[in-house]
Amino acid sequence: MNKKKGSAEPKNYLKLFWQIFGGLFGGMILLFLLAYWGLLGAIPSFDELENPNSNEATEIISSDGVVIGKFYLENRVPIKYADLPDHLVKALVATEDERFYEHSGIDARGTLRAISAAGGSGGASTITQQLAKQLYHGEGSKNIIVRLIQKSVEWVIATKLERQYTKQEIIAMYLNKTDFVNTAVGIRSAAQVYLGKEPKDLTIDEAAMFVGMLKNPSLFNPVRRLDAVRERRNVVLHQMEKNGFLTTAQKEFYQKKPLVLNFKPESHIQGSATYFREYLRDFMKKWTKENKKPDGTDYDIYRDGLKIYVTIDSRMQLYAEQSVVQHLSNLQEEFFFQNKKNENAPFNNITEAETNKIIDRAMKNSDRWKEMSAKGFSEEQIKKSFNVKTKMTVFAWEKNFAKEENIDLNSMKNFKDTIMTPKDSILYHKFFLQTGMMAMEPQTGDVKVWVGGIDYKHFQYDHVGQGARQVGSTFKPFVYATAIDQLKMSPCDSIIDSPFTMPKGKWGIDEAWTPKNSSGSYNGMVTLKSALAKSLNTVTAKLIDRVGPQHVVDMTKRLGVSSKIPVQPAIALGAVDITVSDMVGAFATFANQGVYNKPQIISKIEDKNGVILYTSKPESRDVLSSDISYAIIKLLEGVTESGTGARLRYGSTSEGYKRVTGLPYKFRNPIAGKTGTSQNNSDGWFIGMVPNLATGVWVGNEDRAANFKRTHYGQGATMALPIWGLFMTKCYADVTLNVSQKPFEKPNDLSIKVDCYRAAAPVVSDSTAVKKEEVNTTEFDF
Repeated sequence: MNKKKGSAEPKNYLKLFWQIFGGLFGGMILLFLLAYWGLLGAIPSFDELENPNSNEATEIISSDGVVIGKFYLENRVPIKYADLPDHLVKALVATEDERFYEHSGIDARGTLRAISAAGGSGGASTITQQLAKQLYHGEGSKNIIVRLIQKSVEWVIATKLERQYTKQEIIAMYLNKTDFVNTAVGIRSAAQVYLGKEPKDLTIDEAAMFVGMLKNPSLFNPVRRLDAVRERRNVVLHQMEKNGFLTTAQKEFYQKKPLVLNFKPESHIQGSATYFREYLRDFMKKWTKENKKPDGTDYDIYRDGLKIYVTIDSRMQLYAEQSVVQHLSNLQEEFFFQNKKNENAPFNNITEAETNKIIDRAMKNSDRWKEMSAKGFSEEQIKKSFNVKTKMTVFAWEKNFAKEENIDLNSMKNFKDTIMTPKDSILYHKFFLQTGMMAMEPQTGDVKVWVGGIDYKHFQYDHVGQGARQVGSTFKPFVYATAIDQLKMSPCDSIIDSPFTMPKGKWGIDEAWTPKNSSGSYNGMVTLKSALAKSLNTVTAKLIDRVGPQHVVDMTKRLGVSSKIPVQPAIALGAVDITVSDMVGAFATFANQGVYNKPQIISKIEDKNGVILYTSKPESRDVLSSDISYAIIKLLEGVTESGTGARLRYGSTSEGYKRVTGLPYKFRNPIAGKTGTSQNNSDGWFIGMVPNLATGVWVGNEDRAANFKRTHYGQGATMALPIWGLFMTKCYADVTLNVSQKPFEKPNDLSIKVDCYRAAAPVVSDSTAVKKEEVNTTEFDF
């Protein structure tokens, strides 16, 4: 009896085992079928599998093929399988899914092993299942029942993905979708953010590092847990050896290598051309409203993976930004020094009430004010908060970079942590000299450089596209161009530099106007070329008196200046606000034989599939004859030969000139340029041109009441010209840029005398008829 009972027990256990196994297997089949039929949640259709939802970053690509920025919600730029290095793929398969090429989405052996070990032997998810999880429901649930349902849905989607895509496409999709943290989504962004390179350039140990991160990107974060990441990388290298992808010697060699990062997180407030990218963002917002998708919806620059090919040259942009840092970190020291004893620093010649008005306006424009106002705080409460000391980070030049030629802009630490009131921080930031700089090709209108300020994080006002400032003497060439056009004058014609008064009522002025030269002296008879070189105010005033302010305004408008310009004689001396962009576009017309090309920033826009959505159409028009334009160029060359811009060719390196950063420049090629200085030294300008590049620089404080007291430091030749000199020095050193050092092209059969090397002819009155072929110059006794 006992013997029979003992023999029955194994049979009962065996029966129970098969019942449990059958139940589990049947349950799994039922779960799989329910998931397949969509009863456990939506299953993507064929079309959805063909076009999975993916937030793809829009790339901004420079004219020399460099990605200088992105617009994104997730910093993801897809990459094709062909662009993945073979060792990256092998590392992935060896570590995450050894039987990837054998299964059809679900690894049965791995699943059974995981079930039998109750998960103790590791996860059973294949690469395809992980992709399904990423694409269609993200992070797994902590609830075991919900997680089982999710798993069943993953199985169904994985099998569909395997039927829809090749193994290579699945690997590429998986690596493109993975979030590597620190703004890096997808392997391409990860390679760029952590190492500053493309995936195809990854070494074996670097590829192993990224595969190691896949287990838990937050845990294995190279920026925070380098040791843990190194250990995880070595596990991946071991897996590669185990699967025959590396020899033991290779594994040991790469395991000994240190992890070396080149960490450059991508942000709209950091990196290259930050001000330009923000200007581009505004342009694209308008563009997307005017250019719809085929289905009538708007393009989304943060999700649709557009490619914007811009005219900016990444090399020139770098040189421009480096030049700004070199000079302004140097000149800023002088500004601080000169304001040590200024009780109302950084402002000059304004009352306490005017100072408070400036600060109040800045407070109301601040983020703090806007945020508190939105939360319902009263104006009194908001103002009170500006007087409470708090911890903050403010801008500060890390050091004087004047003598550092190859500055790593990404490693600079131009900030400091401090404790001060928000109101004091506003006043503190008013001390800093700002800049606007733009360079463009005169022949095409393509903008090559755009520097809107010294640091976008702390100063977001764009002094290229937004900020119109008083242009000073850089306006004078427009007056000279009008005179040469209207009066048929030449650079070699002479005019008397003498005291001059325009009577009340003439050209609509309310009182008599007596302009004076900045030197306070007069030079007698001078050629137009000499007058512009020395920036003589009296001569320019006489010229506008002869042609009339309206003709000068008309000329300026034809040259592309969009600012509202008063029809008054005082504009001759630059009493008008114009943007850097407009000024460079206008000057470039002279270098382009009188043809104006509107500055343009975009070459074309493509969708993520490479379909061209937009191609720029140059806007150009004839403004001046090639003869007149060449005459203006020769006038402007005089400025850098013997006038206010002559320090580009000569210049002392003595202590007194230490703030003219970069001296001596020693340029020997023809340069057409003009300096400009506004009233009270609030604005310093220099616009310089060679045949294929026109570059304008403005420097000044945010508020015009903050300025240098002495013109020695506040003039354009000290504030702005050094940036141009440093920039062009770098451009000429880079022969790949092909920036011209040749003379400007001379028109055939030039009808205007421009070579002023012969003795002057006798003085003649305005009424005397002078034949150009009979005398070398004409003298005008205005």
